[in-house]
Amino acid sequence: MICVTIYDGSRTSIVKAGKDISMIIDIHTHAWPEKVSQRARENLEKVFGVKLVGDPTLKTLLAYMDKNNIDISAVCGVATKPEQVPPINEWLFSIRSKRIKVFCALHPEYKDWKEELKKIKDSGDGVKLQPEFQDFYIDDEKVLPWYEEMQKFKLPLIFHCGKELSGTMLVRSSPERMSKLMKKFPELKIIAAHFGGFELWDEVKKYLLGKDIYLDTSFFFHFLPIEEIKSMLLAHPEDRLLFGTDFPIVDQKKDIDFLNNLDISENLKERIFFLNARQLLSA
Repeated sequence: MICVTIYDGSRTSIVKAGKDISMIIDIHTHAWPEKVSQRARENLEKVFGVKLVGDPTLKTLLAYMDKNNIDISAVCGVATKPEQVPPINEWLFSIRSKRIKVFCALHPEYKDWKEELKKIKDSGDGVKLQPEFQDFYIDDEKVLPWYEEMQKFKLPLIFHCGKELSGTMLVRSSPERMSKLMKKFPELKIIAAHFGGFELWDEVKKYLLGKDIYLDTSFFFHFLPIEEIKSMLLAHPEDRLLFGTDFPIVDQKKDIDFLNNLDISENLKERIFFLNARQLLSA
């Protein structure tokens, strides 16, 4: 496949086999401040048993974005302790730019969540929750008021969904629980990462496919037969599919190449690569 990069002064376009892909948005990435990045890398590699693409820093992310012609990446923050919420979010606010969107942190034990959500509404792009590392079920009574507020603010909310890569944790974010949550909060803009439930694909088909919920493609493309992946993509509303990679656990290029080579329409690829995320993020 021949790729030619074109610069028009405002953004990069990639001509792939005659088709102009005018933008790529990665809705699901991670980065840490330089001073804690080495510790974060060691912890991630130990827990998940993987080798990261590079140091989990903003500098590394931007370098890979440049290399892979990615216009925008959304950096997701996770607080494993309540006291981490303010410093994580202040850092995320500071890195936000035209190229970097930020899904900010909350924690179920953080008391000033209402004030924090106001800050996120003004200075961020959404919220990221990681139920396995934060030790709560997504339909716990104690967090339901959060969703009310996010729904009111029209803040997108991305959940880790399904099993963890380590395979050692409880599943607190199953497709069935997600389905119940959607019924309680029908206007909440939910992004279910890992295509709605990593390694819970039958449950995803039963409870989430075809429903009004965003599914991102992180840790989805390489874990099922190609025809099944294609079938699941086609079974979901085309405006509710988002390109995501979970960088730096996965090299963004690996998933870009997979989607480019998948036998689906160019219009659907454009929706997945950027159109849907651009509308969601008003980017």
